[in-house]
Amino acid sequence: MRHKRSIGPYLAFLSVKFEVDPEKFFSALVKAVENKKSNCDPISIECRGEIKAKKIFLITNDAGVLAQFKVPEEFLLERDNPLGKFLETDKILRYLSRKRRKVQGSSIRDVRSGIIHVSLKAKILEVAKPTRVVTRYGKYASVAKALIWDETGTIRLCLWDEQIGSVLVGDTVRIENAQASLFRGELQLSIGTKGLLTNVKDFESKITPTGSPALEA
Repeated sequence: MRHKRSIGPYLAFLSVKFEVDPEKFFSALVKAVENKKSNCDPISIECRGEIKAKKIFLITNDAGVLAQFKVPEEFLLERDNPLGKFLETDKILRYLSRKRRKVQGSSIRDVRSGIIHVSLKAKILEVAKPTRVVTRYGKYASVAKALIWDETGTIRLCLWDEQIGSVLVGDTVRIENAQASLFRGELQLSIGTKGLLTNVKDFESKITPTGSPALEA
């Protein structure tokens, strides 16, 4: 059937995009059907219900929602992991080729939801008051949203725990290996355990407040 042919390549693409082993990814989808939720580091999977014999899945991480899609029940019942055979589709090969060619130093305007290796330099325009949240692992953490700017635009940056006190308004920072996602419709960056946030005194692009958004009083 048509949906069976299309869902396999799509799920295989997601496993590559989120850097998850396809066999573990498929197993986590099945487990989410059974238990409503499952973890497949670095993502979480939630089965949110069913529509016309299709299970609805939501993929998230600490930064927010990464993807939502439907999978036919019959596809999830296949005994052998059906994703491995789709790892050499044209879409995946093109994605990997672009990823290999990608320059590590990018701009805010280049950031898109789902990108997991974002490296850029920007100025801190504002930092919101921290709030306490419970992570998907059941632990308490402090999070604050910062607004950062470069010559191409602005974006929100999630600061966690000790990251919050490491920057001030007006600082220039270097962000490495961050991931981008949508949270309540807003694009944002988050620096996980594999990422790095560094305070930079000499900004190579010589960013100044001129032309940048005005700070709110």
